[in-house]
This record gives sequence, structure tokens and C-alpha cells, in this order.
Amino acid sequence: MWRPLTNGRVGNALHNPRYAGAYAFGRRRQRPDGLDGGTRTSGRPREEWHTLIIDAHEGYISWAEYEENLERLRHNARAAPESRGHPPREGPALLQGLAICGVCGARMSVRYQGSKERPKPYYVCKGAGNTQSWPTCQSVPGVEIDRAIGELLLEAMTPVALEVALAVQEELDARIDEADGLRFKQVERARYEAELARGRFMQVDPNHRLVADTLEADWNEKLRELRRAHEDYERRRQEERLVLDDVNRARIRKLAGDFPRLWRDPKTPDRERKRVARLLIEDVTLVKGQEILVHVRFSGGATRSLTLPRPLSAWEMRQLAQEAVTEIDRLLDRHTDGEVAQVMNERGVVSGTGKRFDARRVQVIRRAYGLASRELRLRARGLLTLEEVAHRLGLHKETVKRHRREGRLQLRCHRVDDNNRFMYEDPPTRQAEDDARSAARSEEVQYA
Repeated sequence: MWRPLTNGRVGNALHNPRYAGAYAFGRRRQRPDGLDGGTRTSGRPREEWHTLIIDAHEGYISWAEYEENLERLRHNARAAPESRGHPPREGPALLQGLAICGVCGARMSVRYQGSKERPKPYYVCKGAGNTQSWPTCQSVPGVEIDRAIGELLLEAMTPVALEVALAVQEELDARIDEADGLRFKQVERARYEAELARGRFMQVDPNHRLVADTLEADWNEKLRELRRAHEDYERRRQEERLVLDDVNRARIRKLAGDFPRLWRDPKTPDRERKRVARLLIEDVTLVKGQEILVHVRFSGGATRSLTLPRPLSAWEMRQLAQEAVTEIDRLLDRHTDGEVAQVMNERGVVSGTGKRFDARRVQVIRRAYGLASRELRLRARGLLTLEEVAHRLGLHKETVKRHRREGRLQLRCHRVDDNNRFMYEDPPTRQAEDDARSAARSEEVQYA
């Protein structure tokens, strides 16, 4: 029946062993559902199928391809316990589908920030936030994590590590041979018992139907046990048997030199790097605190823990260095905001955003870091404002300003800001009287 292709029909075709040339019966079960007399259909695991005959007819794909497809579907299914989230996709996030939240244990998803040319990955765990109004468990920046994992993989693929792996493989091959021999003996024992049951059935008198039926049932049971033992033997043999010849060993040794070059090559797609990571890494658990804890579990069972510094947030990256703040605080004792900016620019110091200083920027830094202004510093040293010194000298403010410009004021003055505001040292009493008389005589002469 030709019908439109849907996701469900694609899934059924991929899971149906008929397309792989196998006959299967008893894949599903029906159970009563509710009080309305309906039934509910559910799938059974392969071990509970009534009948499975491989290579019963010609298939579109081989049984090995069918098994490979099922394994890939299991890893790509989000609800499966062994799922790695989803297949490798585009994007630089190396741990896509491999990252596990160290707070709640759920799989972490990937979010990207930044431009399309240089996106920055973030590993995010929403926890129960997907279905309930709970806050996000944690969000971990992934740039430094991916870089550390890449270096760890390069370290794992050294010539020494590969030689050790080859030696371990030889030991495993020897133990597999021993286990294979024990399982083969079980098959031989099941075949022997099936032959005994066949012999007993063939020797029974046909007139004794009750005895014949019992012996026939026993013979059929022994044949089923023989088939199960033989299938288990072949399955375990295919799963565990990995023979490495000299050619494959040479290729593995060569991989130690090719892998770093391939990994660092900018032309290598991100998807291929993710596939390599999935071959070597089972999962990575992330915990974000004052530092980021990275617990790596390799496919062989080995583990490795890394401690990485927590990346700076956006405001921390824009923050001015403490040395520059200290220098600005020191310069404000003798300079205005504009003069401080000029000194910092001459020394080549830039702000937290990489820009040059100006009076406005120095003012913002003063307020952000709680630095005292130039006026407060001069006031703390006992200096007077223009109004105060004019009152002390008994002069008008404009007269004090004119005397300062002409150099006739016998007082030290200090610039307050970049708008020609000054503060003055407190004049002694005698000096104040002399200045007042001198000013009065100057006024009389000028009047005359």
C-alpha cells in the first residue's frame, strides 16, 4: 500500500526485521485496556519474541546493517537511558549529547551565543524547567571546556597509549578465546542432549501415544535450547571477536601521528570532531561553582577529572584592571580628571573595553570604584573655595580671580577640575591683612 511517508512509517520500516530478510512473530502483545473492552498494543523485547528466523528470505539490507541502524536509533533517542541526546550536528559544541548535568543528572542541551561566524557554545540544563516553573539548573560556557577536552583527546592518542591499547587488546583476545571455548562447549552439550532426546523419541513404540507426545515435546524443547545456545554463541562471538592483523595494527600506530594533525586542521568539520569524541568518550559531567569541574568517562571505563577556572562574565571582562584603578587613585591627588586621562593615554593604558581614556571615562571610573574626587581630596587637605578665600581676604570673588591670573595673589592655588575651578590654601592672618591693604591701595590708585 503506497501512502505518504511520515516519521512514524519511517520508524516502523527501520525497526521491522522483515526488510532485513528475517521472519519474526510475536513482536507485540495485546492487553485489555480499561472497562470499555478495548485493547492496548505494546512492543516486546527481542528476547520475548515467539519466533525469529534470520535470513528467511532476501532482504533489502543485511542483518548487520539492520542491527547497526537499531543501535544508532537507540543512541539518538532522547528518552532512552543510553541516549546521547541526538546525532552530531553542525556547530562547534564538542560535547553535544555527551554533557551531563552534575546537579540533577539530566542531559544538557546546547545553546549558542555570538555571531554566526564565531558562535560560542553554552551547555545548559533546564532540569524540571521544561515542564515546571523551576529555574535552570546551570549554564556552563563551553569554549574552554571544549579546548580542554580536545587536549585530553590528543593526550590519549599518543603512541605510548596506542601501544598499551594494542597490548591490552591481545590480552583480551586471549581471554575471549577462553570464553569462546566455554560457550562452544555449552553448544555441544545442548546438541548432545538434543540428540539423546531424538534417540529416545525414535525408539518409542508409536502405539504409546502419551509417551510419544511427552518425548516429542522434550525433543522440541531441547532443539529450542540448542538454537538459543547457538544464537547466543554466534552473537557473543560477533560482539567480542575483534581480530587485528598486521595491516590494522600498522594503521593504528600511524593514527598517533595523523590524529593531532587531523584534529587541529581548520578544514576538519565540527561534525567529524564530534564523531571522534563519541568514539572515545562515553559522557562528561559538568559542575559549575567557583570553578568548573569536568569529569570525563571514557568508553573503556577509565575516568579523568579536570578543574577549569570559571570564565569571566561580560561585566567582569569589561572591568578595569586593579593596577589601573590604583594608579588613577594615586594620580587624582595631583591631577584633574582630564589630566589623569592624558597621563594614562601617554602610558598606553586602555580601559576595560580597550578604549582610550578621557575626562568623562575617568569620572565614571571614580564613581564605579568609589574613588574620592579631586575636590574632596583638596578639601580634606584644608584648602578653601573661591568664596571662602574671598571672605578671608575681604575681597570680591572677581578680584581674587584677577589677582590669581596676574600672579599678585600670594597664595598657592590648585586646579579642581578642567573648567578652571581652583581651590586655595588658607592664608595666614598677617598675610591676609597685607593682601587686603595692597588690594585697597591698588583700587585707590586705579580710582585716582
